[in-house]
Amino acid sequence: MPKETTPIQLKDTQLEQFHADGYLVVPDLLSADEVEAFLRHQADPEAESLRQGLRTHLSDPYWRGLATHPNVAGVAAQILGGRPRIVQSMYMAKQPAGPGEELGDAGISLHQDSHYLPNEPDTLMACWIAMSDTDPENGGLCVAPGSHKDALRETSLNTNPEHVSWESEYGMRSPDGREWTEKLYSFDVVGIEEKDLVRLTVPRGSGVFFTSRTVHGSYANRSRTRSRLAFAVHYVKNGTWVFRTDVQDTAAVDDLIENQPEGD
Repeated sequence: MPKETTPIQLKDTQLEQFHADGYLVVPDLLSADEVEAFLRHQADPEAESLRQGLRTHLSDPYWRGLATHPNVAGVAAQILGGRPRIVQSMYMAKQPAGPGEELGDAGISLHQDSHYLPNEPDTLMACWIAMSDTDPENGGLCVAPGSHKDALRETSLNTNPEHVSWESEYGMRSPDGREWTEKLYSFDVVGIEEKDLVRLTVPRGSGVFFTSRTVHGSYANRSRTRSRLAFAVHYVKNGTWVFRTDVQDTAAVDDLIENQPEGD
């Protein structure tokens, strides 16, 4: 992945907006060439051998390049006020409706990330990068401004067909070594209505940073011709404990940059 870039430095007004709204849209995180290089890599069948689920940033240099990018991890560091560690990374391709279908691929129900990734102290945050032009029609990201200011909210199991529904057991481990399992599911936050949401339009290469308690999600792709492509990275500040055992071994951004093979 190309790395030559002048890192984005957030203005005080942007940091203030992030803390007030719980999210911040930042234009032009990635260049057109960087987006193209990543998408070509994703389309290469040989890239499948590099997949490690939520930890593909450890095995795939293109995923690592995005997760450690100075305009992605660098902005996260400014928001966190310290060294970020990568918890997980995801590529999310939402396809349009096919012939005879009313809806394309479903979205993710409204949730707060700390429901899925409990951590202590709660420093968890995310960067969601548009790898195609995204908007409400093709299932772009939506957020509830100011929803991060309260404690974690009550949830129910999603039943909306525009959202994926699932349940799964995850292992947990506390700092003192205590272990248990916890059922996680497609959370739907209780009490959030349409009027509370902002359905974002995020151009290709731009991104959205948001807190672990900012209610967000997406709806089905209703377009007929446009895929909605996005890449997301979750970070915590150095010194944070992540309880879920499958992603507990977080990676320091600085260490991944230092160990990046030459030419990647």
